[in-house]
Amino acid sequence: MSKEINAIGVLTSGGDAPGMNAAIRAVVRQALYKGKKVKGIKRGYAGLLNEEIIDMDAKSVSDTISRGGTILQTARCMEFVTPEGQQLGADICRKHGIDAIVVIGGDGSFKGAQKLAALGINTIGVPGTIDLDIACTDYTIGFDTACNTAMDAIDKIRDTSTSHERCSVIEVMGRGAGYIALWCGIANGAEEILLPEKYDHNEERLISQIINARKLGKQHYIIINAEGIGDSQNMAKRIEAATGVETRATILGHMQRGGSPTCKDRVYATTMGAMAVDLLCEGKSNRVVAHKNGEFVDFDIDEALAMKKSIPDYMYQISQSLV
Repeated sequence: MSKEINAIGVLTSGGDAPGMNAAIRAVVRQALYKGKKVKGIKRGYAGLLNEEIIDMDAKSVSDTISRGGTILQTARCMEFVTPEGQQLGADICRKHGIDAIVVIGGDGSFKGAQKLAALGINTIGVPGTIDLDIACTDYTIGFDTACNTAMDAIDKIRDTSTSHERCSVIEVMGRGAGYIALWCGIANGAEEILLPEKYDHNEERLISQIINARKLGKQHYIIINAEGIGDSQNMAKRIEAATGVETRATILGHMQRGGSPTCKDRVYATTMGAMAVDLLCEGKSNRVVAHKNGEFVDFDIDEALAMKKSIPDYMYQISQSLV
C-alpha cells in the first residue's frame, strides 16, 4: 500500500499550452484543500534536476486561470531521458520532501512520469498539448484555444484573400498530428486540408483543383497546411507558377500556443488538475487523467503510452465532401 502523501509537486513539461495555468491552479488549491503541501517545480524536468523548486500557496495561483502559457515555465530536458537523470530526479524529490508529482504535458512528459513512478515517486499525468495527439484522451489542454486562435486568423486571411482573388496557403501547428489542421479546415470551410496522416503529395491534383475552381468563378482558395507537411512558402510559389493565380503563404506559428484559454480549456484543465490530486490522495500512481466518451477517467500510463491515435475517418471524409 502506498505511503501517505504529504507534499505534492507540480510541473509543466514540453510545449506550453493555454490552460496549463488553470491546471496548475487546480492542483495547488485542491492539494491545499486536502491538507497537503505543494511544491512548484519550475522549467519542467530540467528545473527538477536543477532543484528549481518553490513552495506554493493559494495566493501563488491567484488571477492565473485566464493567463496563457505556464507560470511555472517549461523546458525540454535530454538529461532526464537517461537512467542517471531519472534517478537523480527521484532523489531530488525525496530531498525536498516531495512524495508525488503531477506532470502536465504530452507523451514525452508522461514517459518521464512513468520512470519516476518506477523509482517510487507517485505520479499522475495530465494531458497538456495543443496537438490533441495523446491517444488515451479525446481532449488535451490547449487544443480548443489553439484551434480558436487559428480559426480567427484564417477568417481574417480569407477576407483579404477574397479581396485580392488570391490562393492562400495557411500553415498551422502540428508536426506529427493533423488535428488542428483538420478542425480549422472544417471550421473555416477550407478548400483543401493537408494532413501528415493523409497527404499523398500529389501537387498536380491540387493545382488542377485550383485551376478548376478559378474557372468556376471562385474568388479565393484556402489551403490549410499542417506543420508536419510544411514547405508552405515554396508550395505557394509552385502553385502560383503553375496556375497564374497570385498565391501567398502565411505561417501562423507559435501564436497558436499563446493567448487567454477558452472556457472549455479552463474548465476541463481545472477538472483534470483537481482529479490528479484526488487520485494521488487515493494512493494511486503511474496514471494519466483523460476525458473519454464524455467522462473524466484515468488510465495506467503504460497502457496510455501504448495506445495509437488516428484521424477520425468520418471527419476527414466530410472535410473533403463539403468543399
